[in-house]
Amino acid sequence: GDDHLTNAARQAQIFKALGWETPIYAHVPLIHGPDGAKLSKRHGALGVEAYGEMGYLPSALRNYLVRLGWSHGDDEIISSEDMISWFDLDAIGRSAARFDFAKLENLNGHYLRTMPDAEIVGHLKTLIPHLPDGEVLMERIGEEGWRNFERAMPGLKERAKTLVELLDSAAYLFAMRPLELDDKAKKQLDDVGVETLAGLLPKLKNVETWTPEILEYCVREFAETTDRKLGKVAQPLRAALTGRATSPGIFDVLEVL
Repeated sequence: GDDHLTNAARQAQIFKALGWETPIYAHVPLIHGPDGAKLSKRHGALGVEAYGEMGYLPSALRNYLVRLGWSHGDDEIISSEDMISWFDLDAIGRSAARFDFAKLENLNGHYLRTMPDAEIVGHLKTLIPHLPDGEVLMERIGEEGWRNFERAMPGLKERAKTLVELLDSAAYLFAMRPLELDDKAKKQLDDVGVETLAGLLPKLKNVETWTPEILEYCVREFAETTDRKLGKVAQPLRAALTGRATSPGIFDVLEVL
């Protein structure tokens, strides 16, 4: 960074005094926080390990960091191979770069959506032991849980921006039952909601092939024939299956469970 410009001048004098060949000096710009000040602990500046524990993928973090102070035209998604091939000192910027967590999250979300499901499972297996109660969670998931995790992954990764978010949205897969309902889920499972689910249950029992498409057709048909809006059926169903008012697509949840 530019805070080392004076150091470089002193080092050059030492090289000359010792009769050594002076190296070519190059500095990348400093990284500033969102407020424009030098990135420091005050901004929550963290080590690389901490970003991993926050659920950021190594490939996404590399991609984000390489574009802080360097660019290759309008390219935003850059593989490690292209970084090595394209890097040139002439493309390094002159002004300080700002660390933007929102941009990092969006980039991480892109990498999650395009990453093979099995590879994401591998990253989760690496991450979970470093989280609070991670070892307990690993035991609870078990081999069957990981298989369900991979089956549910297409719906999970579309919404998540970090591995931690993805893990949280997948809690229904390995939650202890009966579920502990959050406040919004409790509101969905009032007398009307329970009555709705009681009417839907026989319809679901008659479904022979559980796919998201067939399950959606079944639930929609029930809603139409009972003069209910789809949300009035789907929301109590979501609350009963996940314990929450928000989740991955409810028909994906139904299929996996």
